[in-house]
Amino acid sequence: MMPFMGSGRLDSFGSILSGISKRLGLEPRLIELRLQHRWHDLVGEPMASHTWPSQIRFKKLYLIVRNPVWLQQLTFLKPALLTKLEAEAGPGYVTDIAFRIGEIPEASGNDTDVFNANLMPPHPTIPPPDVTSHTETIQDDSLRERFREVISRYLAQAPVRPVKDPSQAP
Repeated sequence: MMPFMGSGRLDSFGSILSGISKRLGLEPRLIELRLQHRWHDLVGEPMASHTWPSQIRFKKLYLIVRNPVWLQQLTFLKPALLTKLEAEAGPGYVTDIAFRIGEIPEASGNDTDVFNANLMPPHPTIPPPDVTSHTETIQDDSLRERFREVISRYLAQAPVRPVKDPSQAP
């Protein structure tokens, strides 16, 4: 007898985490971090060096653009870019893009390892306060701690770069 099977099937750990992240409201932030982490691979050069996905709010991606020339070009490329974003994030997570002129964070390939190491929590068993507050409702102690660890590691691996608030005028 297998007590964990319930309805006769096993759910993958990924689908369980996905469901929990949806219930806790973490999914938009995780998608935002995944887009930032994969931005260069998604849009390629030179677009990646002239743009940065700052944040997602209410299904709108706020994209920082280096200058007006790129802003104009991206206006024409917006439908294709939305298609790429839908393929990466899933349908319905990013339905619009707002372009804002601003400073693009610079990161060289050599700084990546150092940058990621600086994002690691000082002690792997102490999750950031956001993670702790979002996982308080998980009843099972071991699952809650494991989920906190997984989220903390994911957030530590994603390159979070400081940028200006996209709601501010350039």
